Amino acid sequence: MRRIALFLALTTAALAATPPSPPAKEMTQDERMKWFREAKFGLFIHWGLYSIPAGEWKGKPIPGIGEWIMNHAQIPVTEYEQLAKQFNPVKFNAEQWVQMAEDAGMKYIVITSKHHDGFAMYHSLVSKYNIYDATPFHRDPMKELAAACKRHHIRFGFYYSQAQDWHEPNGAGNTWDFGPDDKKDFDQYLRSKAEPQVKELLTNYGPICLVWFDTPRMMNVGDRAQRFADILRTLQPATLIDGRLGKAGDYRSMGDNSIPNQVVTGDWEVPATLNHTWGFKKDDTDWKTPEDVTFKLVDIVSKGGNYLLNVGPTSEGVIPQASQDNLRTVGRWLKINGEAVYGAGPTPFGDELGAVDNTTHDKKGNPGFKMATDWRCTTKPGKLYITFFKWPTGSFELNKVKGQVVKAYLLADPAHKSLAMKQDGDRVTVTLPGTAPGQIASVLALQTK
Repeated sequence: MRRIALFLALTTAALAATPPSPPAKEMTQDERMKWFREAKFGLFIHWGLYSIPAGEWKGKPIPGIGEWIMNHAQIPVTEYEQLAKQFNPVKFNAEQWVQMAEDAGMKYIVITSKHHDGFAMYHSLVSKYNIYDATPFHRDPMKELAAACKRHHIRFGFYYSQAQDWHEPNGAGNTWDFGPDDKKDFDQYLRSKAEPQVKELLTNYGPICLVWFDTPRMMNVGDRAQRFADILRTLQPATLIDGRLGKAGDYRSMGDNSIPNQVVTGDWEVPATLNHTWGFKKDDTDWKTPEDVTFKLVDIVSKGGNYLLNVGPTSEGVIPQASQDNLRTVGRWLKINGEAVYGAGPTPFGDELGAVDNTTHDKKGNPGFKMATDWRCTTKPGKLYITFFKWPTGSFELNKVKGQVVKAYLLADPAHKSLAMKQDGDRVTVTLPGTAPGQIASVLALQTK
């Protein structure tokens, strides 16, 4: 007993003499945003029970986006729940999904951990209404995706519907089963399900690059949004918060498929679809072409933003082949021309983007905009990148150039051979080959002094 007492006394003294660990260094906003500003191109994935009906309910096509079918068809919870018994995506392969994202040149993945239907696509201990406990699949695809992303050095993030939950009596959105939202105990839902589930996602899946919240109904009351922000900052301080939590996030989320007409300052992202839906819909095969995706990517980067482009896998766990093919084509273009995209800043010019069109007006009465599509400019220190979507004949003239251009070359030329050029004040003229070196688009690099 005396030995034990002596050991305890010595241990206590040693602990008292040990200085406390220094507090973790707080991240600056620039440090937190560094990877996002470099990445530019990400993969959005909308996957859930809604991929089973795939836009059709009881033999009738349901208008609207696929993942909203429960809402649009006013499906009772007791009926929609039955889909879980059918959900068995045996063809799901996390390695293949992440490999496709890498092949497409995407640098981060954001996937629906819980959409508005309230079904968790991971093994949640908070609610049994999840893919592990409620389906014959009995696996956690989020665990598998997190591991595959780690192997491929692709950042991994979650979409989480914090406000709308059509499965819960006190969640927002389901008025056909549970009555008006303003009569619900919304905070009871937040504290008992949404907040604990976000804690699970930030605790059990390794480093999470961002949490993509959505449709912040009733989230601007009291400290509701701040409670989620506090959870993120406490558990994973580096994790980004998107612009749809209900308070300002780390960056702005533009409207769905909504690309601004002009340069926008600050950090922002355009979430977009490859067809017309987010969740899989069997009759929507109107895919954006590789040419269209490439233009939109460079257009967004030239205005200062990121492009988060969505795929909607089937109920078997397969990303539609047309989506894969088109994205891989974009990836092959990026292997040659990615220098003009990754980590690039916005155009210093702006006239190339288009002009206000006072002959047309939008729904709010604002003047329209006539977009130009010939070329876009992205930048890095000492570099201007001119991406041509329409190849100029003979030569290209660029005005309002600041500084001296010392070299002009094409990114598609591995040797980066200098092209003939001349500069007269702020006007630069470059002699170009007779034909474009790239099929989708070609990038002229201008090195400035």
